[in-house]
Amino acid sequence: MTGDAERFLVIVPAWNEEQNVGSTVAEIHAQGFACDVLVVDDGSRDATAEVAAAAGATVLTLPFNLGVGGAMRAGFTYAQRHGYPAAIQVDADGQHNPADIMTVLAGLEQADISIGARFADTGDYEVSGPRRWAMVMLAGILSRVAGVRLTDVTSGFRAANRRAIDQYVQYYPAEYLGDTVDSLVAALHEQLTVVQVPVAMRPRLHGTPSQGFVGSAVYLLRSMFALTLALMRRPRRGAVAEVTA
Repeated sequence: MTGDAERFLVIVPAWNEEQNVGSTVAEIHAQGFACDVLVVDDGSRDATAEVAAAAGATVLTLPFNLGVGGAMRAGFTYAQRHGYPAAIQVDADGQHNPADIMTVLAGLEQADISIGARFADTGDYEVSGPRRWAMVMLAGILSRVAGVRLTDVTSGFRAANRRAIDQYVQYYPAEYLGDTVDSLVAALHEQLTVVQVPVAMRPRLHGTPSQGFVGSAVYLLRSMFALTLALMRRPRRGAVAEVTA
């Protein structure tokens, strides 16, 4: 599989998603887009890799679990080395609707990074309590940094052009919220531009996301800490993840 001027790469980070990843890959292919699908198996202990391959994806298997940030950096490194002009993250759990892929990619006509936003007057996705407070706080601060109104900076449904891909290969943190907030702050520090487009999120196909007031309160506190660190530091120029696929 080799990228070219016409094809883009769909990166699907997956950890123990054998129940969901096959349906997600099949649904992406069913859209008929000129794209290739790369599933980054993030050290899964189940049959995620086998199910993804059977569904028609190229699979990059990491030897142990790195988290979404580590998996996405590996995916962006793959995209860079294979010459893709754009890459988009689609989560394996089915919450990101593949029918919206081109909508999110269209944002790259205006900016280097395009975010599929859950809170932009589309769909009925709702979050309440401390988790919602954290999302509003993060969005408000990063809107000022970016110079554009953002409502959902923790959304993983986002696309990157070649300039952003190169930036992500250099710095894409694996820490808490690194794959969303920290990576976005680092990109803005490097003068990359960002835009958001409205999308509707769906419930997970299988499995139950973590919920509860205590968990949401912890999310709020950790979000504040993660944002503070992201705003204080400049990207670390480190070694590029080794990807041989």
